[in-house]
Amino acid sequence: MPLKVLVTGGAGFIGSNFVRFLAKNTDIEMLVYDKLTYAGRYENIADLVERKRISFVKGDICDEEMITRTMNSWRPDIVVNFAAETHVDRSINEPSPFIRTNILGIFTILEVLRKIDAGVLLHVSTDEVYGDLWGKEEKATENSILNPSSPYSASKASGDMLIKSYGRTYGLKYRIVRPCNNYGPYQHPEKLIPRTIIRLLHGRPAVVYGDGEQIRDWIFTEDTARAMLTVMERGKDGEVYNICSDMSATVKDIVEMILKIMGRDQRSIVYGKPRPGEDRRYAMECGKIKSLGWRPEVTLEEGLRKTVKWYLDNEWWWKAIVDERYVLAESPWG
Repeated sequence: MPLKVLVTGGAGFIGSNFVRFLAKNTDIEMLVYDKLTYAGRYENIADLVERKRISFVKGDICDEEMITRTMNSWRPDIVVNFAAETHVDRSINEPSPFIRTNILGIFTILEVLRKIDAGVLLHVSTDEVYGDLWGKEEKATENSILNPSSPYSASKASGDMLIKSYGRTYGLKYRIVRPCNNYGPYQHPEKLIPRTIIRLLHGRPAVVYGDGEQIRDWIFTEDTARAMLTVMERGKDGEVYNICSDMSATVKDIVEMILKIMGRDQRSIVYGKPRPGEDRRYAMECGKIKSLGWRPEVTLEEGLRKTVKWYLDNEWWWKAIVDERYVLAESPWG
């Protein structure tokens, strides 16, 4: 019998790419459970639902009654949780939705799993829980101290700690993955790479916050989906797995690569206000997941070219949701 997987937040950016990857490459049965907020869009998975490759339920992970009813009817072998508020800028301006979804929402899922024993939880966290490693040589391992800087990363670290406590106290089966910076199709225009592409298409300059020397590890979202499938198939319960590509680049490097791909003047950059409390460098050691046989397959240049092409070919997808505050303005902080 094929595995039955419940994917919470499966209509969002990384979630929908994961669902699409599994739908194409496996016979896993999937039910997507998503609130459909501004960043989680039915359009991201509509064709899969229409072809009956996946099922869909609209719901909030903070709604215990709805989650319970869904899990009781679906009886998943694995619950994969992508549901989260994720944008650091928004967490700076309004932290409360991040506390609700990323902490109380995780608590709700854990309580339901504890009560009905509905399979293993595979939870998607972030490299940002390790905090700023600027000026340090080391990379964060799965055992590094969590040191979050923003309301967003603090809420994600809190969710991780809740999950670990339920594993220790109640014997709940879980696996946690912490991916680095994802990019690719279906990413909301508020994020750096789609924001840069769309601004250039509007004849506006690319915006870099601060000096642009912030270092990130960048991974094409299909490689993340492949890594998560590896953890589902070969990972161990009670373990954390960093997911990274070892393709580090500064924010300015990424913007300049996009300018080159799009044939734009390399001087078409303006510098905005630095993000309050910004982390200058993220870096992780990912030998643990590589020991399971996974390797990233898409190079940074190849991934950026695929991403640019997708946004050029899918104006219908992003045109209706361009938010001038986050996309066309030079700074979301005024």
